[in-house]
Amino acid sequence: MSLTLRNLRLPLANFNLEVEANLGGRITVIFGPSGAGKTSLLDIVAGLRRAESAWIQLEQRLLNDTSENIFVPPHRRQIGYVPQDLALFPHLSVCQNLLYG
Repeated sequence: MSLTLRNLRLPLANFNLEVEANLGGRITVIFGPSGAGKTSLLDIVAGLRRAESAWIQLEQRLLNDTSENIFVPPHRRQIGYVPQDLALFPHLSVCQNLLYG
């Protein structure tokens, strides 16, 4: 699977989140300290939050291009993620929640 992020920019409280990336691995890990913009980035890719500017392509499908006013709504992106604080079973780890099914 390939995900391309270009010109992604989102002003946050203490800094501007800016991302340029080509992700092509089967698994991609995003890590960093609290407040680094990890959840904001995931929300933008999933379509739950709009960036000031962004060009996002998943495989051959353009999901977001702010310069052309293109925005695929979340329910049409076929993307999902499980935030750590919304785990189905809070007594299990994130990995255990994902593997439960």
